[in-house]
Amino acid sequence: MGPLGGRVALVTGVSRRQGIGYAIASRLAALGADLFVQHHVPHDAAQDWGADTIDEVLAGLGRRVEHAGVDLADPDAPEPLINAVVEAYRRVDVLVCNHARSGFDGALGELDAAMLDGHYAVNTRSSILLAQAFAQQWKGESGGRIVFLTSGQNLGPMPGEVAYAASKGALSAVVATLSHQLADRGITVNAVNPGPTDTGWAGPELADFVNERMPAKRWGQPDDAARLISWLCTDDAEWITGQVINSEGGFRR
Repeated sequence: MGPLGGRVALVTGVSRRQGIGYAIASRLAALGADLFVQHHVPHDAAQDWGADTIDEVLAGLGRRVEHAGVDLADPDAPEPLINAVVEAYRRVDVLVCNHARSGFDGALGELDAAMLDGHYAVNTRSSILLAQAFAQQWKGESGGRIVFLTSGQNLGPMPGEVAYAASKGALSAVVATLSHQLADRGITVNAVNPGPTDTGWAGPELADFVNERMPAKRWGQPDDAARLISWLCTDDAEWITGQVINSEGGFRR
């Protein structure tokens, strides 16, 4: 049955087979979890890397997968999404907030309120509201898992990405507070920074960057993060909470 047999996992941001969300969902399924995935194809379709069809994504996961196309920029979206998981499976045990609004949207001097608010709505607000809705639905005494994804904003600068860095960095800052509140209920809360990961955007023009700054002479791959995140969702990781874990392959800033 696997270490997550009988448990239900919601993974957000599963729109592409090259993405980290897809790798996480695949790992959780391999560990026996029943899956519910959230996707928002218009976001990826607007990026240089593009989007897959949802049928392709679901077929690749190779088992029953419930899913919903949801724009998490909508302030009213998180609670109904969690409710949909419970309606489909009668429970939810694992929440992995992999979704993100991406983009080199501007350095200081190029920002406006709409840019900042747009990143905050998706990257920060929706993740916290999903965690809140998850906790409200949680019925167990142990084994509840929440994992956020960050991007190492506290480790070094992210030029040209002020809005993204601020909104993702807020998740790192709130992990200790959320984990403190939920620990007595058997829910762990952690965050993972996958480091520089090739999800289809890293071309040969960046070869010098890899050779100079990645000791293994390669980009991180989605499964590098997925192995860690899926393990954090198992009982083996029950003693780990309130942590921001950097999984960067020795990335040299």
